[in-house]
Amino acid sequence: MAEHDTNQLGQPIGLPVRGEFPRPTPPYTPMQGRFCSVVPLDVNRHAPGLYRAFANDTDGHNWTYLPYGPFGSEADFTAWAQANCMDADPMFHTVLDADEIPVGMASYLRVEPAAGAIEVGHIHFSPLLQRKPQSTEVMYLMMRRVFDELGYRRYEWKCDALNAPSRQAAERLGFTFEGIFRQATHYKGRNRDTAWFSIIDSEWPRIRAAFENWLAPGNFDAAGQQRQSLQARVGS
Repeated sequence: MAEHDTNQLGQPIGLPVRGEFPRPTPPYTPMQGRFCSVVPLDVNRHAPGLYRAFANDTDGHNWTYLPYGPFGSEADFTAWAQANCMDADPMFHTVLDADEIPVGMASYLRVEPAAGAIEVGHIHFSPLLQRKPQSTEVMYLMMRRVFDELGYRRYEWKCDALNAPSRQAAERLGFTFEGIFRQATHYKGRNRDTAWFSIIDSEWPRIRAAFENWLAPGNFDAAGQQRQSLQARVGS
């Protein structure tokens, strides 16, 4: 497929863009999966459970690449959430397990309805969620809303370029590495070079099918172990 058109002057120009803009902003409604649900963060209902879930990370290593935390008390975490998690951008969500216990959070941010672009970030999965099917389903549910429900053209993932686990997660989930923005920002008194990844709408049908095949009951054995990895399916 051609990556560009040519105008009457012989100059390369971008392909036509179809659809109406601006696209809708993400709604404050739950996203329900088989293993978990992703709901708008409610500080009063979710902050105590989130703090308890995050406390399972006893050495605090999950906070290293986030610009906030760790928090010394539930009150400190609740105050931070009240001050930072109530806006539409970033739009924070809580991950609830099958028993509706908070086990992690993630957000939509840098929402650009006019461009049809949106970023996923502030991803903080507690040890209760990490390396489980729920953690993958969270990402699928958030992508499905962006592409299928809202009709966005571009979904972004950015992280500290030194955060190897985040970069590996992006590639496993089907994101394409786009490069590194040097000295893009700073946090906690140190520099951050930012690694950029994206999925675009033309790639989504293939990636969606990979997620749905991976999440299907037949992909897990009696012990709950995957039969085929998501990355193998995304890359096929």
